[in-house]
Order: sequence, then C-alpha cells, then structure tokens
Amino acid sequence: MRIQATRYFSLALVLLWSFSCVKKEKNCEHSSEILDQDLTVEITRLEQDFFQAKTEEDFNYLFEKHPEFAGQYLQMDLYPHPDSLAKELLAIHQDSIMRSLYDSVEVAFSDFSEVEKDLETAFKAIKHYFPDFQIPKVYTFVSGFNSDLVVTDELIVIGLDYFLPPTHVFQPELPRYMAERYDKPYIVPMIVMAISARYNLTTPSDNTLLAEMIFYGKAYHFMKAIMPCTSDEYIIGYTPEAISESFANEELIWSHFVENELLYETNPFEIRKYVGEAPFTDAISTKAPGRLGRWLGWNIVDDYQFNQDVPLDVLMAEPDAEKIFRASEYRPRKPNK
Repeated sequence: MRIQATRYFSLALVLLWSFSCVKKEKNCEHSSEILDQDLTVEITRLEQDFFQAKTEEDFNYLFEKHPEFAGQYLQMDLYPHPDSLAKELLAIHQDSIMRSLYDSVEVAFSDFSEVEKDLETAFKAIKHYFPDFQIPKVYTFVSGFNSDLVVTDELIVIGLDYFLPPTHVFQPELPRYMAERYDKPYIVPMIVMAISARYNLTTPSDNTLLAEMIFYGKAYHFMKAIMPCTSDEYIIGYTPEAISESFANEELIWSHFVENELLYETNPFEIRKYVGEAPFTDAISTKAPGRLGRWLGWNIVDDYQFNQDVPLDVLMAEPDAEKIFRASEYRPRKPNK
C-alpha cells in the first residue's frame, strides 16, 4: 500500500501542478481596534554595544545596564565573577572571524525597522487576543552561531548571525533544508510561533500522532491569526511550490494517514516521520515535503475554527486533540479542475 501511494503521489505532482491552490491573503489587515493600541516595540541592537566595548569595565557596564540580557542570555550566574564573563567576551570579540561575522551582520541588517514594525503589529494582535500578554524586551546579538533565538516571558534575543541571507558565506551548521528557513522574513514568524506555545494547551497523557498534528496545527493557526498578511511560506516553512503540491495532493496524503491507521500511532519513531524535521516525508514520497503531519494538522484546526467559530483564545485553550479533530469534520480539498 505504501509503495503504491508513493508512485501515485509522484505522478500526481505532475498531473495536478496547474490545479494547485494556496491559501490566499485577502483583506488581511488587522482592525483599527488592534492597530490603534498604545503599544510600541523598540529593538535594542546589543551586538553594536558589545562589539564596540574595549575593556572589561565596558562589559561590566553593559551587564549592569542590561541585567535581563546578562542573566538570562549570557548566563552570568554560571561565572564565578562578572569579570570572568567580561574577559571571555573580550577575547571572543577580538577574534578576526567574529569581527568579520559582526561586520557582515551590520551590513545585512543595517535597517531593522521593518522587522521592528512587524513585531510591534504582532505584539498588538497577541495583546488583543490575550490581554495577559506582557511585552518583553527585545534585543539583537551576534552569538557566533551559538544561539538563534531565545524567547521568554521577559525577553527576546535574536541571534542575527543565524539570519544572514542563505547565500552568505557565513552559515549556521544546519541541514540545507533547515538553513534556508533562517532568513530575515522568518524572524517574526519564529518569534510568534515560540510565543504561541505558552497558550497552546495540550493533554499530557495524549502521545498520539494526532495530538502532535493538532498541536502544530494550533500553532500555525495562531501565527496566521496574529500575522494574517504573512505568506504561508513563512508560517510553515514550505516553498510556494511545496504548498501548492501539498494542496493538490491532499486527498492522497490523507488517504495515506487513514489507510495506515496513523492518527493514533504512539511509536515516537513513527510519529517523527510525519512531524519531525526532514527534507521530505519519505514514508509517502521523496517528493513530498517534510512535516506533512503538521501541515495536515493545520488544515484540521482551520476547519475546526471555521465550523465551530471559536475565538482564538478559546481554540488555543482546548487541550483535547480528538475533540478538535471530530468537530472539524475535516475532509481533504479536491483540486480545482
């Protein structure tokens, strides 16, 4: 059965290419009620201050000026004395390769205003749907590819070196299919997805593939509600072609899950095949994008919200994956012909 499905999938990619569909961003702007909130976001470019520091005293001043950053990101408590951390940073920042990396970041991100604006809009939307949301302090830094993104309730640190253009000579040590998603347009979506986790309630005892699918489906639905004008490409990390092909083959993908009785699978190795990071979902086809279980979960959650008309906060607080699946009345979309 699996081999037959794989062959059919490959053929379908060719036959149904012209009939592919992609979720459209129409009338996507937030309401004035959201946009007119008295809320501002200022991103502090800490890599500039830290790389311009010349002495241990300069670093100690920065530690005192930004205690949250020094404590949570630089983990200063792990050092016997602040001077120890200052000496280490001084040596790192005098390294010629680190200086070149910093210079590259300064060129690539000389203007960060668009990211700042998009993040502010996203925070306004989150605050609207979740009034308890507290605006964290936001910093940028050059970590030497040690940390891409840190998101806590109090602060966000963006490791800009991770988000240099995919064609840049400096690249993180990641598989290519993952590294391509570390680009400037993905910064705000990644932050919003991380924030979604604090509102995405689950049933801890439910360790099925369906539960994983619904968890990610709720996360992507959250992201789309918070950033309605953002292309699905930056929500799920698929190319536009992969999104089109997935919709064109949705019936086939769903039939694979049903015929192989995958929804209630609890084997973590099997679950990883469908929701884990991978260049493709080879259990279906080497032409099928990876993480198809997450993509299907997104469709199911979208259908649930459409059919039940629940607010975003109610949707995210629903921990029962089985309930969401049943009430979604999910059916694969037929390709346009």
